[in-house]
Amino acid sequence: MTQTARQSEDILSFREPAFNTKMADAIAWLAENYREQPSLAAAAATVGLSPHHFQRQFVRHVGVSPKKYLQYLTLAHVKERLAEADSVLDAAYDAGLSGPSRLHDLFVTHEAMTPGEWKARAADMELRYGWHDSPFGECLIVATERGICGLAFRDGDRADNLANLATGFDRARLLEDSTATRPYAEQIFGPAKGQIHLVLRGTPFQLKVWDALLRIPQGAVVGYRDLAERVCTANATRAVASAVARNQISWLIPCHRVVRSNGAISLYRWHPDRKRAMLAWEAARLEDAAA
Repeated sequence: MTQTARQSEDILSFREPAFNTKMADAIAWLAENYREQPSLAAAAATVGLSPHHFQRQFVRHVGVSPKKYLQYLTLAHVKERLAEADSVLDAAYDAGLSGPSRLHDLFVTHEAMTPGEWKARAADMELRYGWHDSPFGECLIVATERGICGLAFRDGDRADNLANLATGFDRARLLEDSTATRPYAEQIFGPAKGQIHLVLRGTPFQLKVWDALLRIPQGAVVGYRDLAERVCTANATRAVASAVARNQISWLIPCHRVVRSNGAISLYRWHPDRKRAMLAWEAARLEDAAA
């Protein structure tokens, strides 16, 4: 291979991170420390930037100032959104539950398999996975040849995170291949949008709950009881909460948009601070889009 060919190949294989890692670190730090309402200088120092440069970079990548973002992290803001839950769910159900869902600028389609159907195919199934940057830290994407079947966020050791997500994949073969999963990361967290397909594995009841999650619009939050009333009955709140917790495709199936009745954020599979950061991020993007 000639030197020119090698250079061309290097250029073609190079990809920018799906999201600025310094800003991802800042988002995580603000979510952990929002109760102290840290200053601009304190936040900038955590990522090694001057306050002026940090402010510009944060607005560019997040859509609002760090000060405004801190407001979106508070319990008061979550409670405001929660008060609108009934109207949000009414609108979602009035629109119907068929067809593709809109998530950010992505159209999300999905197919479903019961645990039995998945198990029957698992021995012949090859799953590819890779780690990628995101606004909420490093994420793990797992995909079949038909679409994404797992999306998790790193919380501790990589191997432990992979093992935790892989418990639902039975005998399917897992192959590390970040080249295969990178286009998904770029589509989800980068500027590239379009349509994305999910492959869901769950009981009929879990699938029904996850389908309902896909109807909760960006920037909205609902309570577990509110969601249960739409899926079946308020008496099934615990069962609905369990199904929400078993979601294996974070962010794309937005289980982060369900909170406790008092607005408290807790018991999120990928850490409550990350859930808080996700909700604040969505609120910021809505404000930026409306500006």
